[in-house]
Amino acid sequence: MSAEPGRRRYDSVRRTTQAQQTRAEIADAARRLFVSQGWAATTVRDVAREAGVSVPTVYTAYGNKTGLTRALADAADLSADASRMLAELEAPAAGPARQLAAMAGYDRRLFERAGDVIALVREAGRVEPELATVYRDGRARGDETRVQVFSSWPAGVLRRGLDVRSAVDVYAALCNIDVYTVLTGERGWSPDRVERWWGEVLVRELLD
Repeated sequence: MSAEPGRRRYDSVRRTTQAQQTRAEIADAARRLFVSQGWAATTVRDVAREAGVSVPTVYTAYGNKTGLTRALADAADLSADASRMLAELEAPAAGPARQLAAMAGYDRRLFERAGDVIALVREAGRVEPELATVYRDGRARGDETRVQVFSSWPAGVLRRGLDVRSAVDVYAALCNIDVYTVLTGERGWSPDRVERWWGEVLVRELLD
């Protein structure tokens, strides 16, 4: 008789765990389908079938296809380990070159672990304004980080003729999903090589 209260005590934990697992399975299924057949061509019914759940379960978990894609975008940011970048940026010995390397490392992790999600959010944004905003906001957050870092450097650190905004533009032109995809997908570079090259070329292009 004493076991029954114990089982009831953990019922809420069990339900929460099962719900989290279901959400994860739905998200994984959506990511596979969005990447393989495109965001616009994938329906909520397709995602439900791939995940082995009902259509109402998908709606309950994420609201709609846009909400599901938003969740994937949020998870992409987490996968890149922003706390690691912050620790590297704030390290006592972190001069400008090391700070550039820290930001390049973050971008490498982001594109390596979630480049497919970034590409699909950008694709979906062409037909879904809310996701276009998600993509633009993500880019803007990256720019704001670089503005803060570059603005913290003493005068004379940036290469002559560059102001902070121009330096941010140069960074964005070099360290982006398209450059990463060309180098790793078409040119056979490893992610490590891309990260090292980014660190080197950023120093050459941005620092005096």
